[in-house]
Amino acid sequence: MTDDKKEQTPATTVTPQSLVTEEHVRAALKADKGSDAHLTSWSVADFTKPGDNYACVVTSVNVKFLLHNQCAEVVYIVKLNPCRTFESFNKFFGILFEKECNFYLNLLPELNAALNEVGLKRLRLPRCFHGSLESRREVLFLEDLRPYGFRMFDRRRGLDVPHATLILQELARLHAASRLLMDKAPGQDLTDKYKFLLKDWTTIGNTGYDNTMIFIETQMKSSIDMLKKIGGYERVVSWIEDLLPRVQEEFDKHLCGSKYNVVCHGDCWNNNVLFRYNDDGEPVEVMLLDLQLSRRSSPANDLNYLLYTSLTGEVRRPNLDAFLNTYHAAFTAVMEAAGKDTIFTHDQLKQEFRDKNVIGAIFAMMVVPLIIVEPENALDLSQGTDDDMDALFNEMREKALNELDSNPIFRPRFVALFDEFIDARLIP
Repeated sequence: MTDDKKEQTPATTVTPQSLVTEEHVRAALKADKGSDAHLTSWSVADFTKPGDNYACVVTSVNVKFLLHNQCAEVVYIVKLNPCRTFESFNKFFGILFEKECNFYLNLLPELNAALNEVGLKRLRLPRCFHGSLESRREVLFLEDLRPYGFRMFDRRRGLDVPHATLILQELARLHAASRLLMDKAPGQDLTDKYKFLLKDWTTIGNTGYDNTMIFIETQMKSSIDMLKKIGGYERVVSWIEDLLPRVQEEFDKHLCGSKYNVVCHGDCWNNNVLFRYNDDGEPVEVMLLDLQLSRRSSPANDLNYLLYTSLTGEVRRPNLDAFLNTYHAAFTAVMEAAGKDTIFTHDQLKQEFRDKNVIGAIFAMMVVPLIIVEPENALDLSQGTDDDMDALFNEMREKALNELDSNPIFRPRFVALFDEFIDARLIP
């Protein structure tokens, strides 16, 4: 797998599930089970529901095969280009797949090797067996974690302390592993080898990016509408109105490199992780998923994204210092296993986290309404064209206002964000 992509314009409209071909299935089976495995049959079986995924379609492929004269079966989770009729998003989706394919097939093995060299376990991510970056027909075959007991956390519930702790510990291991990899080539930027880390939806500069920015601005304007309806948040409304014209400036400032550079997940919220539970229903292991927005950046961006999109205020506020402590301890443990000093003290990490709070605020305004929305009101990008974009975004604003009154978990989750940003002095 390389950073190069073959461009192709499809002659006809296709469905995401039709992108799975026998050639793809055979390639995944060979990578997983070896060249002695002989494919006998396969079928696609959908299992996700509205609101679970926005940037791709996720399905499963059930595979039957012969190995050493024994019949066997395996299931793969397959991510597919969503084949949207919104033409402007095609390049956007292509970049997401390019980043994730290259992360799993090229970067992740080196991250795991760096951990193994110092006696640590590999990162908790699913194994990847096959990826194809044929333009507009992208597919990615991944390990099915369901047989091991992993399942998705309800996106509408805020993570509690045990769930959040597991994610923070694994994020820290991902970040620290990337620092170990950087140390192998001192003076050389990791992006020299992994150029996909520099490609980002914030920098692609086409109409897909423009519509993404319009979407973010729509969510921010929707936040203004809701705060005005709630009342008493005039200073927050003024702050958002001042922030709106300089969102790109903030992205350029905070997302594109840092003195604490690591490989960031980029999209770590509670739908992009899976948990395994013990017999008492307690989470005991986490798996990180969906590396489509992986980038080289400050670890504080991942921390802000996770903590302000996926937790309620009543969990986040009293435990914030403890969460940062948990992350710092896990990061430090990896560095110490390699005989290296950590790259920041706890106080420096806390300051970096606060310095990136504006990123937490922007993404919270963008993501939280999508997380909390009732399933029947989830954003639907399956149909429509670029000409429908304005109407779609206006519909989203109306739904958010309606959810404010009709959805009992919406208002407290929403206002807690701004109460905390006021306390943190992000909002003057």
